[in-house]
Amino acid sequence: MDESPFIFEVTEANYDALVLEKSREVPVLVDFWAEWCGPCQMQMPVLKKLAEAYQGKFVIAKIDTDRERALAASHGIRSIPTMKLFVDGEIVEEILGAQTETDLRLLLERYIPRESDQVRQAAWQAYEQGNADQAMSMLQVAGADDPANHRVLLDYARIATATGHLHEAEATLASLSFDVRQEPEAKALASLLEFAHAVEGAPQSEALESAIAANPDDAEARFRLAARRVLEDRHEEALELLLELLRRDRSYGDDAARKSMLSLFALLGDQHPLVSRYRSKMFNALH
Repeated sequence: MDESPFIFEVTEANYDALVLEKSREVPVLVDFWAEWCGPCQMQMPVLKKLAEAYQGKFVIAKIDTDRERALAASHGIRSIPTMKLFVDGEIVEEILGAQTETDLRLLLERYIPRESDQVRQAAWQAYEQGNADQAMSMLQVAGADDPANHRVLLDYARIATATGHLHEAEATLASLSFDVRQEPEAKALASLLEFAHAVEGAPQSEALESAIAANPDDAEARFRLAARRVLEDRHEEALELLLELLRRDRSYGDDAARKSMLSLFALLGDQHPLVSRYRSKMFNALH
């Protein structure tokens, strides 16, 4: 047993207390392992280092799959090492195979509360009340106080995008590490920036709608209206506009309709119901 106050050996008897109930206080990373598993043994020093570094902001629950076969079976463990992260009694992440310290830090940072996260919540409240400048100022201070919390910078970039400060948003995204820029939230924000650029200097929606009604082949008006619909969170209307543009003028803007549909898919995420439906429609239109 590891001599750490942040690492526990879990059995069927104490599972509820050490995993489910404990996860209502701090995130619990459950490590399914076995003595004979070489990668499990290699993973453990990394986990121990992280547990000591975070000093109880998350804990590790070790489950020996040889001794606790019922727990392993109930969690569908088919290979080890497998890790599952619990928050508030629910599984929020599943990790298959051994991981680097960097990858685990990035994953844990999404769920470990920080003081700067409280500032983030206050900043969003200010933004929703119409105080965008105040929100951005709060996030700037929080980012300076806690530069390791990349979520602060992502929030700043999102509000900057929403308020038309596109160059600031781009510079903020560019300042993030490569690993953070590959996270779904950062990729979605990069996609949102593309649509924000598309409406720079564009007429308002009503004028664009009138232009399309007068000339259905007005590709630029259709494309810019689609971008406005994205920024208004009217995603299905945006996809319909882009799909129609794809059918009418595939060459517009160097294949802008198809590329923008892909960007919108990235913004929505693979699990969004619109994505699978419009991927199929896009494929049919292309072929």
